[in-house]
Amino acid sequence: MREGDDLADIAWKLVAVNLSDLAAKGAEPIGVLVSHMLGDGDERFIAGLGEILDRYDVPLLGGDTVSAEGRRAWGCTAIGRATSSPVPDRRGARSGDAIYVTGVVGAAMLGFEGVGEFEEAYLRPEPLLSEGIALAPHINAMMDISDGLLLDADRMARASCMTFALQSARIPVEDKARFDDCVRWGDDYQLLFTAAPETTLPIVATRIGSVLDKGPTPLLLDGASPAANRPLGYQH
Repeated sequence: MREGDDLADIAWKLVAVNLSDLAAKGAEPIGVLVSHMLGDGDERFIAGLGEILDRYDVPLLGGDTVSAEGRRAWGCTAIGRATSSPVPDRRGARSGDAIYVTGVVGAAMLGFEGVGEFEEAYLRPEPLLSEGIALAPHINAMMDISDGLLLDADRMARASCMTFALQSARIPVEDKARFDDCVRWGDDYQLLFTAAPETTLPIVATRIGSVLDKGPTPLLLDGASPAANRPLGYQH
């Protein structure tokens, strides 16, 4: 988040990004634990926290509050229950699978930069819980896109010991003139997943490539390794 962002938005995003991890596992939320550092604007944090918990019908199970000096910090742990077995993870992609993404990538980047119509995408991402639950029985690998489509596709390919071949023309981005930024920036919390190409998906998603047998590089974009003059995505 940016310095000066509304604490209500901080509370929303704190919980949302953790619920997105549950979505990537096809899990339904049981509740969240929130750690809060007391200070100015606590009432706004409480308001935002209440809004997202009400929106997704998730109980606050507990957590911790502290008072300290210096920059404030918050933490959240989301607890969920698997709805499908095996539980989806990033290791299950199979050669011949189709690669899909939900939604459009790049909206959070534009929101961060102050483009008004996209600010909600950055400040208040919506975890795709129902979509993850619907997909879980039908897919082979799944994760949420937090650090950029290219970086997270690379991670899934490596975990699955496969090569992911993406086609840029198929990837839905919010700003085609800034394609490279959109696929590297992250913070979109869409779902990236693979499934057998004959699978009838229960939700709308875009096929963006195919899974190949492991080759010299884990990720191909239009048949070549992505340009190495910048990181694939957000580096923590």
